[in-house]
Amino acid sequence: MKNKTCCFTGHRTIYDNEKDLRNKTVSVVKTLINSGYVFFGTGGARGFDLLAAEVIISMKKRYPHIKLIFVLPFKEHTKGWKKDDIILYKKLEKYADKVRVLSDEYYDGCMQKRNRHLVDNSSICIAYKRKNSGGTAYTSDYAEKMGLKIIYL
Repeated sequence: MKNKTCCFTGHRTIYDNEKDLRNKTVSVVKTLINSGYVFFGTGGARGFDLLAAEVIISMKKRYPHIKLIFVLPFKEHTKGWKKDDIILYKKLEKYADKVRVLSDEYYDGCMQKRNRHLVDNSSICIAYKRKNSGGTAYTSDYAEKMGLKIIYL
């Protein structure tokens, strides 16, 4: 299954034109699907994670066999989010084929555990990375260390 699984990592802030980023993501995902990828995992965070989930959901119309997997760091991971972001997440979660929650409660390091889980169960990582610090840098560095192919958008 790992050889048919791709994970996403990216910033909570979209620094580029969102439509262009979405189109690039669609293009890369389409290539992966045509290469046999079926499972697409995202961490359910604001920004790029939710954009990636939207892309997978929209592509299920043409490719109904693909699966969207949310890997969440803890149960109440949307606590403190803006109302619009929570509404978007809940809407997308309904279309997920699987939701994996790694912890009942927040703890120091739970986000990194979520990111490692995504990488450890994937063979390719699609990364939207614009700075060399934070969770996206940590995850893409870890993916590289673990030997994943990384596709930078």
